[in-house]
Amino acid sequence: MAKRYQLAIIGTGTAAMVAAMRVRAAGWSVAVVDFRPFGGTCALRGCDPKKMMIGGAEAADHAWRMKDHGVEGDTRLEWPGLLAFKRGFTDPVPEKREKAFAENGIDSFHGRACFTGPNTLDIQGNEVEADHILIAAGAEAIALGIPGEEHLATNERFLELETLPRRIVLVGGGYIASEFSHIAARAGAKVTILQHGERMLKQFDPDLVGWLMDKFGELGIDVRTEAAVTAIEKSSSGYRVHANGHDGEMIVEADLVVHAAGRAPALDGMNLDAGEVSHEKGRLVLNKYLQSVSNPAVYAAGDAAGMGPPLTPVSSHDAKAVAANLLEGNKHTPDYRGVPSVAFTIPPIAAVGLTEAQAREKGLNFRMKGKRADGWFTARQQAETVYGFKVLVEECSGRILGAHVVGPHAEEVINVFALAIRHGLTAEQIKSTMFAYPTGASDIGSML
Repeated sequence: MAKRYQLAIIGTGTAAMVAAMRVRAAGWSVAVVDFRPFGGTCALRGCDPKKMMIGGAEAADHAWRMKDHGVEGDTRLEWPGLLAFKRGFTDPVPEKREKAFAENGIDSFHGRACFTGPNTLDIQGNEVEADHILIAAGAEAIALGIPGEEHLATNERFLELETLPRRIVLVGGGYIASEFSHIAARAGAKVTILQHGERMLKQFDPDLVGWLMDKFGELGIDVRTEAAVTAIEKSSSGYRVHANGHDGEMIVEADLVVHAAGRAPALDGMNLDAGEVSHEKGRLVLNKYLQSVSNPAVYAAGDAAGMGPPLTPVSSHDAKAVAANLLEGNKHTPDYRGVPSVAFTIPPIAAVGLTEAQAREKGLNFRMKGKRADGWFTARQQAETVYGFKVLVEECSGRILGAHVVGPHAEEVINVFALAIRHGLTAEQIKSTMFAYPTGASDIGSML
């Protein structure tokens, strides 16, 4: 006999947690299901564990930069200790998450969820019926369709390496490739990045990315752009990665090859057709309320919805909108204005709002201020060689259209610009704000 709920949620990450708690607090019966350890990508396999490891890399890097500036001694990045530090955070997460669900009267199921009808799921032999179903299963690495792609290691495997391989190839040039390469290179690995596009980090301003590439060079990271990987083969000493580039075919030897070439909603195996859930090219077809256009009982949030940027705050924001729509009827649509994005390289690069190119394509009348600011106090105090910014302000209104920062404290400074964009604050209003000095935020007035 099927167990019945008012809401069943596929996934246990950020979006699932937020939606489950809000709907349960309103008195609904709720169940969650996951075939992986409870906690989701961010807490277990993504942003949180990655940032834990970056914390160690940042500390070591700061010490190296301060050598001959009053800091002496042999500082090195020790991989097993770094892994243990990361596990100190991630290992308790599944049990804590499951306990939180139980304490709030939310039932938990372990296994793969598969639609058997518009309102029913099979969870490895257990039948669950629900008035509403929320798909919040996150994302997974896309298939590359090349020979030997089974040899690719996922981001999850990289974050669980007991020892760091000597030679690492990263396939792709986005967040994962940039962040992992900065950790691995500082820990002593020889890192090669094979990016099929013409530059790294295409989500960020090209000028700032160009400045950041100086840091890749300092670290000895071999970045090869316009290099399309065609095959990966096992060899006696590891792997051979075949790619086509400017000068024809190239072969790179590696001990580990990491998939960093993009992610897509994790929908495989759900049997969406049986649930009458429309999907096209691996993505759900949703209306503006994050509801399936073909099955009104089904909603989606976060990476599974694929409506907003693939970021943890967006997952939480989506979940709040879905929960409100479930409880109140469809009245709430997600608002993705002013969502900041950060690549946690060392130093980090951050962006919010429009790029210069986007603003020009829209025909907007704006003024732009930007420069490489390695000589400013913020960079000199950190002994950092990469620091710069670009800010776009609309002429007629004074509103901030976009902000781009690379260097120390970029990941925090960008939040001030995000606040301004989301709430329509003007450049003059931000400039009139008194920030603590000297801090990263105290540079904002000079950026405007």
